[in-house]
Amino acid sequence: MNKEDIFTLITQNAREIMPQLESHEFQWTDSLRALGANSIDRSEIVMMTLEAMVLDIPLAETIHAENIGALAALLYEKSSGK
Repeated sequence: MNKEDIFTLITQNAREIMPQLESHEFQWTDSLRALGANSIDRSEIVMMTLEAMVLDIPLAETIHAENIGALAALLYEKSSGK
């Protein structure tokens, strides 16, 4: 999976958790928090993404990703080390 695939997966999961984002055109610089995702929403989006990627890392490692692009890059880095 490349970074673009991971970005797409994150945005698909965000739309599933937050249907109001269905028509939003996601950018790499978008913050889930700024888009209205609360901490539970964000955790669920990350967990769904990790599950789809079959990637087992602690959620705490994803906290410092400030936007969707940074999260995709982090998950890509973690998955490349598998």
